[in-house]
Amino acid sequence: MSIPTITTPRLILRAFTEEDIDSLQRILGEEGVLRYFPKSDPPPRDKVQAMIARQLKHWEERGYGLWAVESRPTGELLGRCGLQYLPETDETEVDFILGKKFWGQGLATEAGRASVRYGFEELLLASIVGIVHPENLASRRVLEKLGMKLMERRRYFEMDCYRYAIERAWYRTVAEAPEQSLELLQNSAGGDSATERHRNPQKNHANRHVNPYSVSFCVDWFSHALDSDWWRVRTSQ
Repeated sequence: MSIPTITTPRLILRAFTEEDIDSLQRILGEEGVLRYFPKSDPPPRDKVQAMIARQLKHWEERGYGLWAVESRPTGELLGRCGLQYLPETDETEVDFILGKKFWGQGLATEAGRASVRYGFEELLLASIVGIVHPENLASRRVLEKLGMKLMERRRYFEMDCYRYAIERAWYRTVAEAPEQSLELLQNSAGGDSATERHRNPQKNHANRHVNPYSVSFCVDWFSHALDSDWWRVRTSQ
């Protein structure tokens, strides 16, 4: 299949090529990048090459997968981001890894939003999950900014993880909402951000049965954000 290319204000999400092997290996070999992954050792070049080949096959089989994340101004490879099918649980996960020098700039959130939006608006997926190590606070915060809610603690990839999720109906209320407004929206939907619930598990237990769709009154308030033109898809030639 022809893998689509997505552009955002600062990024290009495009298909991986053989030319990305060395750059991706260098990113995955940076200290701390794979800290919270099941296998944290830097992969050798042949493993990275096989990883890229698997992703291209994943696109062929599923119609979606991981993109190479490239800087629009410089063309530099920043990492990877996209959607990954989890056959063990029959779920689709949003996945992102960026090099360390690109952390803390909102780039993972920018790439993640484009990936989630593609999943819901182009693929019409019913839901998307985010799987994260409980101690990976930065990635948990990215998932919260994508509008995801902490659902449960569960085993994935042979380790204990937090499972976040967002459904298409709920996505319509929170997509691209301002961060502060999203926090208010999450609170009105049944409490606090996942970080706060982690600090206060008793409060989390009391609120875990609250219906997140009770915030439908906010749909119109946020709907204008969905019409912005910052996110565009074009087909790779």
